[in-house]
Amino acid sequence: MSQNDVIFKGRVMSLTVLRLNSSDTERVTAGIETEVARAPKLFNGLPVLIDLNRHAVDIARVADIARAQGLMPVAVVDADEATAATARASGLGVLQQGALDTQTARPRSDERPAARIVDQPVRSGQQLYARGTDLVIHAPVSAGAEVLADGSIHVYGPLRGRALAGCRGDESARIFCQSLEAELVAVAGNYLVAEDIASEHRDRPSMVRLVEDTLTIENL
Repeated sequence: MSQNDVIFKGRVMSLTVLRLNSSDTERVTAGIETEVARAPKLFNGLPVLIDLNRHAVDIARVADIARAQGLMPVAVVDADEATAATARASGLGVLQQGALDTQTARPRSDERPAARIVDQPVRSGQQLYARGTDLVIHAPVSAGAEVLADGSIHVYGPLRGRALAGCRGDESARIFCQSLEAELVAVAGNYLVAEDIASEHRDRPSMVRLVEDTLTIENL
């Protein structure tokens, strides 16, 4: 008996959610262009779920604009029947809201494995990911490097690259570093690029966290 050439397996993946807060298609597409322009490297080739958030929009146009901006829309969430049919015709999958809730559910503390600990510098071009746990780095993170964790990120040195905590939706995740020099910081999909980081927080020991759905930075 020959081995199957393909196998379908259920697996929870971490995907960025593009949530719409308007029913005005033009405003939505302009918003996508504005956000991508702020951090084009972050979004280039990024797979996204489009969460319609109960808004009725021209989903085919929204998907086309997203693709033109370098994003890779893969499915819509929370769509009515008409929008779902249009989404399928545009090559998008259709998910129910419950699937998104499962994807972004916070991990329970008693299920989280021990933190991933790194003692070597994270150099430009490297990417480190702590799946299901925290990431602790006892060394600098260079510009052009990327560190990700489903939990919090601790950098005992300068943070010059990109740091993304709470990659699976844990809004309680935080980023700590001895010197904030980052290109981008993000918690549970909420991000700030270098230009957004106020001068009083640059080159200082800092903590990044979500406060009432707003990404904030505090000096330590």
